[in-house]
Formats: sequence, structure tokens, C-alpha cells
Amino acid sequence: MGKKILEKPFVKVEPELCKGCGLCIDACPPEVLQFHAKFNSKGYHYAYYLGENCTGCGVCFYACPEPEAIAVFKKGYEYTGEEVA
Repeated sequence: MGKKILEKPFVKVEPELCKGCGLCIDACPPEVLQFHAKFNSKGYHYAYYLGENCTGCGVCFYACPEPEAIAVFKKGYEYTGEEVA
């Protein structure tokens, strides 16, 4: 399988690692993150990406205190599979 290139940036939140603190939501300049109505297995409303308008600034990533809970993929990122799914 060949490499693909992202045409627009986006945010990927790992629901099971998110503790629902909301720091990423508050920090996001384009306001593209929200709390999900569902809970993760630990009982937290987790953050999720609304699906468009991310600028790829990375502020949400730096605001998040939980390692690996959030990743920002910028326009032009080369990927091969599941890392951006």
C-alpha cells in the first residue's frame, strides 16, 4: 500500500485516554473540539473533533496533560494507514 498525503489538517483524540478535563476544548482557537455525549470506559465525557476547520496549530496538543490522548495531523502529512483513521 502506498503513501497518501493529507489534504487538510485534523485532530485525532483517543477516547480511552481522554480524561475529560476540557483543556484542549478551551484552548482550540478555531473551536473544532467538543465533549462527546457518550462516556469512555472510565466514565469520562471525552473530547472529539467536529470534523472540519482544524488549522493544525497544535494548541490542543500542548494543552492536553494526558500523553498520547490527542494528536494533530497537519496538511501534507504522509501516512500509510491507520494512524490517521
